[in-house]
Amino acid sequence: MYVGSLTLDLLLGDVHSLKEKRSVIKPVVAELRRKFEVHAAETGDANLHRRAEIGVALVSSESGQCREVLESCERLVAGRPELQVLSARLRVWSDTDDD
Repeated sequence: MYVGSLTLDLLLGDVHSLKEKRSVIKPVVAELRRKFEVHAAETGDANLHRRAEIGVALVSSESGQCREVLESCERLVAGRPELQVLSARLRVWSDTDDD
């Protein structure tokens, strides 16, 4: 079993309030969930209206598939014109990894 995680640090474009931020981030998270069948949520920078952090996670039987899906998630978010990806951190763990 493999568990993969992707953390995306984002800069939002023309956003001036937390309400506008939610209107940008919520559809992105929903699209990630629907298109890739992953778990996704806004995980950080909740009080900053121009910054966001999105966390994505999934479980797979193959490490390659795990990495491929998470890389596709990153490409989807990077392709959104209203967002700029400042950093992306992708990790894959195996159930046989040492603690």
